[in-house]
Amino acid sequence: MDRRTFIATTAAVSFLPGMVKAQGKPIRLIVPFPPAGATDITGRIIGEAVGRVLQTTVVVENRAGAGGSIGMAEVARSAADGSTFGVATLSTHGVNPAVYKTLPYDPIKDFAPVTEMVRAPGVLVVNPSVPVQTLEQFIAYLKANPGKVTYATPGNGTISHMWAELFKSTTGTDMVHIPYRGAGPAINDLLGGQVLAYFDQVAASLPHIKAGKLRALAVSWDSRLDVLPDVPTYGERGMQSNNDPSWFGLVAPAGTPAAAVNRMQQAVATALKEPPVRERLAGLGLYASGTTPAEFTKQIHDEMAKMQKISKFAKIQLD
Repeated sequence: MDRRTFIATTAAVSFLPGMVKAQGKPIRLIVPFPPAGATDITGRIIGEAVGRVLQTTVVVENRAGAGGSIGMAEVARSAADGSTFGVATLSTHGVNPAVYKTLPYDPIKDFAPVTEMVRAPGVLVVNPSVPVQTLEQFIAYLKANPGKVTYATPGNGTISHMWAELFKSTTGTDMVHIPYRGAGPAINDLLGGQVLAYFDQVAASLPHIKAGKLRALAVSWDSRLDVLPDVPTYGERGMQSNNDPSWFGLVAPAGTPAAAVNRMQQAVATALKEPPVRERLAGLGLYASGTTPAEFTKQIHDEMAKMQKISKFAKIQLD
């Protein structure tokens, strides 16, 4: 099967109350990032489950490029008839508006928010060669060695970059940013000790933490994670502003009928209650959500404001 196009086929299951079957028209789900990444995997897992719930076909299309901007622009210009949705992320609807001078889409005017689907905790990891065991020790080490510790990111203006700059702002510390062309090279050099720190999603770093190749110092979550029970949250250490995780949500083109938006939100919420779906997501360090359109709308506004503050502090602006 072609990796870039996935069809979530249907099974004979009961309809949700109040939902009607799509009249032979498949649901198009645009993922604005490449195949096999966390955004893509999330879209495929939930897309398959939603297909079962609505007894229709969900076709996932990868439209990657420009930090998710190409895919989001495709969603924005699609027909607002309830047949097209896009996977929105903290990058596409928080970071990008804050760091890019221009975007091919308006994160507010061009979309109808549907729901936050999952939350993805972040984690601060360091190479074991760094002589610290705790978050407090790391902050003290940075203050004793200003501008000498390097941190990797998958590139300028990425969520990893924003998390690192937020950390610097919160703690009054300084580190040297080493941007890479993607997460793979960044992690490889972190493992090799060419760079010393990384602000990552738990899902990506967990195998290396478990293997003892990276040391986790803090997670961005409202409580300690079952997969990392000995690692404190930022909030535990009085750094509440650093405690927000990343997320993946669903948006439709602006003007999509409220009935279609609500039907999809209910379908996602129902799919996320299925134990197998929740377990698959949790195994990847992703936690089911399922907020309302109104809640997700407020969340997008709040994230944009927060990322604007970080971009101004760090003077991050991209063409």
